[in-house]
Amino acid sequence: MKKTSLNTEWRKVAATIYSKPVDSKIYGSVEIDVTDLEAWVSRKRKEGLKITLTHIFVLILARALKYEVPELNTYIRRGNVVEREHVDAMVSVLNEQKEMSSVKVRSAENLTLTELADRINEEIKDSRAGRENKTMRLKGFLAKIPWPFRVWIFKFIRMFTINWGISIPGLGLSAESFGSFVISNIGSIGLDMGYPALFPTSNVAIVFVMGGVSKKPVVIDDQVVIRRIMSFGATLDHRVVDANHGGKLFRFIKHIVNNPDLLDEKPVV
Repeated sequence: MKKTSLNTEWRKVAATIYSKPVDSKIYGSVEIDVTDLEAWVSRKRKEGLKITLTHIFVLILARALKYEVPELNTYIRRGNVVEREHVDAMVSVLNEQKEMSSVKVRSAENLTLTELADRINEEIKDSRAGRENKTMRLKGFLAKIPWPFRVWIFKFIRMFTINWGISIPGLGLSAESFGSFVISNIGSIGLDMGYPALFPTSNVAIVFVMGGVSKKPVVIDDQVVIRRIMSFGATLDHRVVDANHGGKLFRFIKHIVNNPDLLDEKPVV
């Protein structure tokens, strides 16, 4: 893979003229035909592999950011674009209290689908048993601090970890705390589509949402047929993402959706 410069003139200018995603967001969405993919998942489940569409899209995105669009596996630190060494996926889940939490899958790009499923399922068990990682436990710490002190501490943490790139190991906070991307399956809670926020205390440049799956008429070979269509949306940081990156990303997603057996293989570097 050809090595390209991350700190292009545009990126340096963008990091100067844009603040941390407040006015630099890009929103995008596509509709993905998952009819054949759902049938493939059903076959895998009958074979004993406990997976859902979420597992598949986590792995697709991890490999895309590592091998297809590495420009997106980056973050801004002190005005420069910094490349991450690997792809950590942050997956939103519901805990036992039905509140939103997240689990992190480290180096997800190097896993097979079976390995990823095992890893996510173990992380979810730990989260629901109250054994969340330090980063997720921080929300409980902040919630106990009275306002307005909570706001001041939040701004202090953001200044150190995001603006200055300084780690706070005791709190489990660093520029890598929230991984390379966040993905949430809002379709599982009855929502068809949404455009998520770029979390202010993270260095995540992309947040993905999987929307609901519904039957829709589609034209295939000049024939109208009913297919299962999923809405897939993203919010992106325009300081590191442009239209070309988004196009490459979504083309890769559609390619793997049509060839899911590739996820059973280790990626060839």
